[in-house]
Amino acid sequence: MMALASRFEKYRAIFSIGLQNTFVYRWNFLLRSLFALIPLFGTVLVWRSIYGGTSGTIAGYDFGEMILYFLIVLLVENLITPAEDEWQIAAEIREGQLSSLLLKPFDFLAYRSCLFVGSRLLYTSVTLLPVLGVFWWYRGFLHAPAHSSTWLVFFPSLIMAGAIQFLIAFSMAMLAFWILEISTVVFILYSFEYFLSGKLFPLDTIPGTAGTLLRLLPFPYELYFPVAVLMEKITGQSLIRGLCIQATWVLLCFLLARSLWRAGIRRYEAVGI
Repeated sequence: MMALASRFEKYRAIFSIGLQNTFVYRWNFLLRSLFALIPLFGTVLVWRSIYGGTSGTIAGYDFGEMILYFLIVLLVENLITPAEDEWQIAAEIREGQLSSLLLKPFDFLAYRSCLFVGSRLLYTSVTLLPVLGVFWWYRGFLHAPAHSSTWLVFFPSLIMAGAIQFLIAFSMAMLAFWILEISTVVFILYSFEYFLSGKLFPLDTIPGTAGTLLRLLPFPYELYFPVAVLMEKITGQSLIRGLCIQATWVLLCFLLARSLWRAGIRRYEAVGI
């Protein structure tokens, strides 16, 4: 019991460090969140033109639901999307700062996870006012889920989406053990993620085999899936299947992160970086 309490206290302290580190850049995060609203307003104008003032639907979304979709995307992004975690980890490896961390009595993945959670909580609190302002501006499009049980499914899905995003970022950072600059690989991956996660459009608009295959990839479960769950666009057996696939990707991303870390550490120690 004492060992468990000591471990809890250790990671609570790391969590606190994550809060403090993020607080230093609070104004930077606030400005970033304000500028991030510009694409949202542009997206609204584009979809308004597409719908052309009609009452029709696209892939089961009317204009109001489409706006609600992008509002929830904004909220989910602020809650769970990593902010430069991969660059920070890669810098620790490249600049040799990792050596001092390896001497400390904690698991590095757990350490970075605590920093990530702490930074996201403070980032969310700092950017909450602009997000609430946007929600108030578009308040006519807002409505709660018809079933209160939807929230019980949404929150686990949101947590798993954040885990997938963080573990992918961590895995990308592990490439710094082998290559000097990871930016090219990261930008290629994030280009796919940008288009296939549902940030640009609901993935319901991709029909047939392409849509089916896309739902087997991790990208939809980083953003689109929790948003669709909250909007009750995914229900019944599709919901259960989606949660199972999302949980599977959390496990696979965790195993990938662990494997790359262990292989990277062996190389790190072998070359004496």
